[in-house]
Amino acid sequence: MKRLNYGDKVGILACSNGLDKNMEVKINKLKKILNEIGLKVVFSNKIFKKYSIFNGSGKERAIELMKFFQDKSIKAIFDISGGDLSNGILEYLDFDIIKKNPKLFFGYSDLSVVINALYAKSGVETYLYQIRNLIGDNSKIQIKDFIETFMENKKSLFKFEYEWIQGKFMNGIVVGGNIRCFLKLAGTEYIPNFKDKILLLESLSGDVAKMTTYLTQYKQLGVFKDIKGIILGSFTEMENKKYSPSIIELVQEIVNNPNIPIVKTSEIGHDSDSKCIVIGKNIELK
Repeated sequence: MKRLNYGDKVGILACSNGLDKNMEVKINKLKKILNEIGLKVVFSNKIFKKYSIFNGSGKERAIELMKFFQDKSIKAIFDISGGDLSNGILEYLDFDIIKKNPKLFFGYSDLSVVINALYAKSGVETYLYQIRNLIGDNSKIQIKDFIETFMENKKSLFKFEYEWIQGKFMNGIVVGGNIRCFLKLAGTEYIPNFKDKILLLESLSGDVAKMTTYLTQYKQLGVFKDIKGIILGSFTEMENKKYSPSIIELVQEIVNNPNIPIVKTSEIGHDSDSKCIVIGKNIELK
């Protein structure tokens, strides 16, 4: 079944940090590309910074998101923000309404908070993907893959190359995202149940000390006792600067369980050629 059809209306908003006004040219370029694909774009009123880093209060940003979920003419919602602020909207969301009005919801980085909360509280599948990839350095391939995946019922954006670090098979529902941002849900009602899940982790910034701290917190939360596998995406700073120990070595040391399957991919993360992975959906790797 195609997820989007020619003529569908899609919403664009920013649930995390507000965007600089100088981003308006790029956002208009994104609108143009989506229009050319055949999608009609509706913008939130809370995208660009109004003061400091804020494009509105947490409640105001949540209201914008709820408007899109309640608008039956909107078939997909693309969050184009990132940063630190998205957890500020969670207490103002009506997850019952969201459950009754499921939409395609896309976001990455700090939106790891929202996409996992939507799955945990409403049971809806969400998409770890940044729609701004359509105007990035790999735009031609990204546009092609997006059209094939969401408008032609193919799987181009969902197929990613990976290598086995340990194990040979994993099967389960995917949760996770940005290693730092996902931890904001720790101790809250919005964090998914980790039992028998596949944990996806990726990161833009962060050195050995930070990665060690984050991984240790996951361990102390009991996550590594519950999950059935780990997908490691790209860890941009760690890999570009060739830090030692590597992210793979840190994960193996801290998880300390050879029976947990682990794969590594460079195709899910913050890079402009990143693929898409569905949070709340079963994946099988072998």
